[in-house]
Amino acid sequence: MATQPRIEDHPDLMSMRAHYAQASARPSLQAAERLSLLTGLYMAISPWVVGFDGNPLAASNLVTGIALAVLALGFGSAYERTFGMGWVAAAIGAWTIISPWAVQHASATTGTIVSNTITGAVAVLLGLATMAMAARGRGHRS
Repeated sequence: MATQPRIEDHPDLMSMRAHYAQASARPSLQAAERLSLLTGLYMAISPWVVGFDGNPLAASNLVTGIALAVLALGFGSAYERTFGMGWVAAAIGAWTIISPWAVQHASATTGTIVSNTITGAVAVLLGLATMAMAARGRGHRS
């Protein structure tokens, strides 16, 4: 009886893992990871920094900020499995921009709008940068 080959030993998989290990060592990706982590952490604490902690928007920022920070940690620790998740960071950033108007009963002050717009734009740009690096990586393999 013949034994089935293991997927972990497939040459294409080994090649992809080596490629993403090499890509994750690039300074540009490491910078994007660190900035995404800092953006997520700021997003999570922004209700207390800007002063809208009693606002329903505070819960949205806390949850999305933690999600972005965890995603950034994933980019840093397991890039070969998370390289395609840059779109999630961009989506979190887009939500952060529109959330002052979309969250029910949120009082959108100038501080909340400015904080969320800048933080969301940074998250979108970092997500797009991560996606571009992943796309560039797929283009080099073929």
